[in-house]
Amino acid sequence: MSDIPPLGPNVPAAPRGAPSRASTAGRWARLDALDADRHAADLWLALRGARSVWTYMADGPFVDQSSFLAWLRAREKLSDPLVFAVTEQGAGRTLGLLSLLAIRPEPGVAEVGQVLFSPPLQRTRAATEAIYLIMRRVFDELAYRRLEWKCDDLNAASKRAALRFGFRHEGLFRRHMIVKGRNRDTAWYAMIEDEWPSAREAMERWLSPDNFDDTGRQRASLASLRAR
Repeated sequence: MSDIPPLGPNVPAAPRGAPSRASTAGRWARLDALDADRHAADLWLALRGARSVWTYMADGPFVDQSSFLAWLRAREKLSDPLVFAVTEQGAGRTLGLLSLLAIRPEPGVAEVGQVLFSPPLQRTRAATEAIYLIMRRVFDELAYRRLEWKCDDLNAASKRAALRFGFRHEGLFRRHMIVKGRNRDTAWYAMIEDEWPSAREAMERWLSPDNFDDTGRQRASLASLRAR
């Protein structure tokens, strides 16, 4: 008998493209490819003075609006990371950014990251729906096999968010990066295509208007819906 372990199942050949810059919208949030001239004013107002949101980012905070605008203009030209602006549907305010990066169409792998949500966006239905929309694009539209989520191991909020959305912890990459002059250990999470349908169903149930009372308070948490 051979000592060679059995190989995993074959992966059917499937043409997978790179993510497009097309906009996508839900009930609470809208994602548009970053356009500095269009989005900078709202973003600056939402982020100005919120120094803590930059703690685990490679860049920022910015001392003035002109330097912030220059940073946005450099990023809007990139295809990897591909940066999206998050706009709250009701008020029409652009309140955050998120990106797809480390994009590898052939094996169907990408990462959602560089999430920069201003205080008015954090812990809202729009914030959750923004993540849902990017996950739907990766798995449903592009038929990717794997979506990764990586963050500084000190970033407890990001680690909680990864688990809340249904990503699984896969390990810790010690001294993975140097960010702002210090060592960064990177916590590594991922979701694979087989796990997406149940995660999608839970997120859609959580985002349903029926899941919120008249004050906007959730009736069931996303974690409880995932557990069901």
